[in-house]
Amino acid sequence: MHGVYVASSDADSDKRTLALGMAELLSRTVDSVGVFRPIVPTEGRDALVETLRRRFDVRAAYGDCTGVTYERAHADPEAAMEEIVAGYWALAASCSAVVVVGTDYTDVGTSTEFAFNARVAANLGTPVLLAVSGDGHDAEAVHGAVAIAENELDREHATRLATVVDRVPSDRVRALREGADGRFYVLADVPELTAPSVQDLQRSADGKLLFGEARRTGREVSGILVAAMSLPHVLDRLTDDCAVILPADRAGAILPALISAHTSADFPSVAAVLLTGDADADMPEPVWRLLAGMDVRMPVVATSLDTFTAATRLDGVRGGLAPMPDSRIESALAAFAEAVDGGTLLSRLSVVRSRAVTPLMFQYTLLSRAAEDRRHVVLPEGTDERVLRAADLLLRRDTVALTLLGSQRAVRARADDLGLDLSRADVVDPETSDLRERFAEEYARLRAHKGVSVELARDTVRDVSYFGTLMVHGGLADGMVSGAAHTTAQTIRPSFEILRSALVSSVFFMCLADRVLVYGDCAVVPDPTAEQLAEIAVGSAATAQRFGVEPRVAMLSYSTGASGTGAGVDKVRTATTLARERRPDLMIEGPIQYDAAIDPGVAAAKLPDSRVAGRATVFVVPDLNTGNTLYKGVQRSAGAVAVGPVLQGLRRPVNDLSRGATVQDIVNTVAITAVQAQPVEGGPQV
Repeated sequence: MHGVYVASSDADSDKRTLALGMAELLSRTVDSVGVFRPIVPTEGRDALVETLRRRFDVRAAYGDCTGVTYERAHADPEAAMEEIVAGYWALAASCSAVVVVGTDYTDVGTSTEFAFNARVAANLGTPVLLAVSGDGHDAEAVHGAVAIAENELDREHATRLATVVDRVPSDRVRALREGADGRFYVLADVPELTAPSVQDLQRSADGKLLFGEARRTGREVSGILVAAMSLPHVLDRLTDDCAVILPADRAGAILPALISAHTSADFPSVAAVLLTGDADADMPEPVWRLLAGMDVRMPVVATSLDTFTAATRLDGVRGGLAPMPDSRIESALAAFAEAVDGGTLLSRLSVVRSRAVTPLMFQYTLLSRAAEDRRHVVLPEGTDERVLRAADLLLRRDTVALTLLGSQRAVRARADDLGLDLSRADVVDPETSDLRERFAEEYARLRAHKGVSVELARDTVRDVSYFGTLMVHGGLADGMVSGAAHTTAQTIRPSFEILRSALVSSVFFMCLADRVLVYGDCAVVPDPTAEQLAEIAVGSAATAQRFGVEPRVAMLSYSTGASGTGAGVDKVRTATTLARERRPDLMIEGPIQYDAAIDPGVAAAKLPDSRVAGRATVFVVPDLNTGNTLYKGVQRSAGAVAVGPVLQGLRRPVNDLSRGATVQDIVNTVAITAVQAQPVEGGPQV
């Protein structure tokens, strides 16, 4: 298998969802995926290529992911075909699989555009995943369109992988699926995927961003409102995610109020404002000065179009002109996964799973495992932007159930301001929750030996970290993730007091280019004793096994085997003996130097008979100083993705975030926490 061709039979289907879905399926299975578009516009960059390159970490340059321009295809179709084939094979030589995405219906060939795509697919030797739109068509018309498209593929000698009828209204999905074979799938319409984004409107109107955050231009727009009335009437007609068209000469009377309404919990959140006319000349200088001094986060875009022309042009804009934001990508992937049997498609493509485990493969495996048995995770930092964005992505993929802690009003207002859909998340305010008294009594009971009274406990449980930990302790949540805005001590101290069942330690999953290694303990225990080090080794092996990493444990030291002496190496030697006694079934080697643990050549010279040397997967460091230096050095020098720290030794999972955590870091940590919370049958407990 080298590639799959995603082609649509008409302009109304949404190839983006199929392209994203196939790229994710392949990224879970092989170590490198490329994207290729045979024909792209002359001006600017193709939005879908950019979306796929960013989302799936495609290393190939943009130019290597494209064939020819539309103009080139018109001018000399035969030469263009040769260039397309050559460009595809040049890219395929550096990738394990390639997702090819067909044209966007701008009449690229001398015959029908779909026939052109079929011919390209035949020349590339790539099977076709066929997209047919079900929008506005009854079942008979859809089946007729499918038959015509499949016949066209046959005429051009292209091979059909499967057919997906997309954009089907939800009330027609069941009827279309009845009697369908294993090569026919029906994908329900997801309106937000075809709704335009602010950036789509900006491009269509040739606009420029005057105020606001550029990253918010990815927000989808639900409708257009022309503000050609008085302010009270404008405010009455606002709807969530609408874009407001406003003449620039009326901005002084309307725009400040729209900016205020956007951040108010009592008004719908506006996606953007588009100023028509000449903003430089029409907007008075005091208004410019007022806006320049305000914290304007909502996009305010200026266009030279007049109001009528702008409203007419923007009313018909569909999504797809701009790269897709993460929220839409997750919605598309969720829709694809619900409708399409990915395992069957991969088997038809004869995809052989790579032995390498890339960071993307590890992350996708985490999310898939979390979604298989959904757990409930509490996020105490309910107004932190990164936490909210991560929650939005997790909910769109139905990965976990979530509770956010904080004021209902503040959390909802912040989510609306950011254009996030957190309607399926619970929001609990520790200050006003009925659980507060119950938690105070329970915490006082647990800490009575420390002299904690109910009165003292009432204040303690107001803290979101304690409140969230007590939710986990009481079975109201399966796990907790915090630390984006709190220190490590603030996050894990409550779990030490309430949930500790053994020595609490941690591991990092170090995702290298071709494998995942486990490092422990790099975050919790400063200078473990030999007994504690043995416990860390056993716990780290169990955590590795829980997440699909076969544990081969290296007890790291400054010497290998019996060659070294001293207190440090003696501690590691004793810890190795204790760990072997506790888990005689584990492969454990120590003391061993890092190079002998990971490099087969060094291992052959130093420990030729070891089952661990040269192929270790779990690295146990002698102290926190060594561990922190090791993981950060590997992270920076090897470009590894460090996922963690993942805590072990608690009755229920609680995990800490770095205060510099990205949205993806938070998504990964929540998924890990959910997997830790899943029951294990006949396997080691984490």
